[in-house]
Amino acid sequence: MNSFRLFFVGGLTSYRALFYWLSPTIYIPSLIVAPIFQILLFAYIGRSAGLQSDVFYVTGNAIQYAAIPCLFAMSQTVSGERYQNTLHAILVSPANRFPLFVGRALPVMGNAAFVSAFSFAAGCVILGVSLPAGSIPGLAVVILVAAFSCTGLGLTNAAVSLRVRENAVLSNVIFGFLLIFTGANVPISELPTWMQDVSHVLPLTHAIQAARDLAAGEPFSDVTGLLATELGIGIAYLAGGLALLRVFEWQGRKHATLEQL
Repeated sequence: MNSFRLFFVGGLTSYRALFYWLSPTIYIPSLIVAPIFQILLFAYIGRSAGLQSDVFYVTGNAIQYAAIPCLFAMSQTVSGERYQNTLHAILVSPANRFPLFVGRALPVMGNAAFVSAFSFAAGCVILGVSLPAGSIPGLAVVILVAAFSCTGLGLTNAAVSLRVRENAVLSNVIFGFLLIFTGANVPISELPTWMQDVSHVLPLTHAIQAARDLAAGEPFSDVTGLLATELGIGIAYLAGGLALLRVFEWQGRKHATLEQL
């Protein structure tokens, strides 16, 4: 029961605390307006260069933008506590680390899914993209899996916050990395071989491809393999993030660097 409470109540309380100083005037431009402009930017570049269709850029960028809430919100679960000198109070507690940190990831995943779904819908409306009606439930599943997978990467990024001074810079670098390597705007097949190899082990790559296949009219059964791979990648990053948190926590205790900025 304590773990259940820690997972849900603790996670929600922590997520709300991260945004105690924010208002809708901050949330709207950063997570509602910004992804729409990213979609429009690449869609119109694609139109002028005669490269890909609008649906290619809508699906790629809408799914990829889930990385913003996943990376930044998850990193703040550690770096924010560290900045406010409350991290030690969390880490000295006997609470199980799995519900403690994974519970904090649950609201992040929900927010990422909302941002991705809204961006997808807005991009389709603005650019006049038509999707098969039967693809919408499948796309909803793809968005949820993509949000989970990227949240796993976000937890790994959060663990690094125990070792670096400013994690926001790293989060921006990872976001740019995902923008290039996941095939959001350039087909994976057109990337160099080494970049293709890297893309296959990154979150969002397989989810973006699954979304494009569904948008093209393929049945959901044809993309279950891609979704299973995406889910497996997310689980791997989630496990890796928890492991890194334990290692860096142990090192921080040993060298008294948990609160060092």
